[in-house]
Amino acid sequence: MLSGFRNFIMRGNVIDLAVGVVIGAAFTGLVTSFTDSFLKPVINLVGAGGDKVGGEWKIGDHSIITWGAFLNAAITFALTAAVLYFLVVLPMNKLAERRNRGVEPEPKPVTEDIRLLTEIRDALVAARVPAQAVRQDGDQPAER
Repeated sequence: MLSGFRNFIMRGNVIDLAVGVVIGAAFTGLVTSFTDSFLKPVINLVGAGGDKVGGEWKIGDHSIITWGAFLNAAITFALTAAVLYFLVVLPMNKLAERRNRGVEPEPKPVTEDIRLLTEIRDALVAARVPAQAVRQDGDQPAER
């Protein structure tokens, strides 16, 4: 039971996923800080006045649509995805490509139907009597 769990944990996909989650969490904090420090003030310039947050629409007396907050979250997501791709995924793909450069791919295993056809062919060749065999040039052997 524990060896099965160990094999599951040691699979490449689980390790890659764990690394992606940890790096994603670390970069999310960095990108959120960037958007809060640099992009949010630019968004607040659009429609902000005084202590209000920019990028909002008032509907009626009590309803507010804060499209600036959504734009901030979308920018955070796009920057996080770009950083993960260019700093993690792309280098890992290049590394895997370099490792596999000189390696020949393993031949595909012979399927059951091909194996059976090969056995039938070999049995037919082995059962031939030389006097009954057809010559390579297509002529029939002389009759006795």
